[in-house]
Amino acid sequence: MAKKFKIKKGDKVLVIAGDDKGKTGEVLKVIPKKDAVIVAGCKIAKKAVKPTEENKEGGFINIEMPIHISNVKKVEG
Repeated sequence: MAKKFKIKKGDKVLVIAGDDKGKTGEVLKVIPKKDAVIVAGCKIAKKAVKPTEENKEGGFINIEMPIHISNVKKVEG
């Protein structure tokens, strides 16, 4: 049975716990298996990427990591 969350993709949320406490952002993705959401601009991590055809240089990119759904609160607006 699928889990039901009150937070959906596109909702505006406030981070209420963790390093990014107090930040607001839009939900980019909901991950029901992990009870997590990915919020734009929050919990940024650097990821090393190998050189490819499109990205000749390689190097590092910044990506958003999942935040547990209990650590975010839906904001009106």
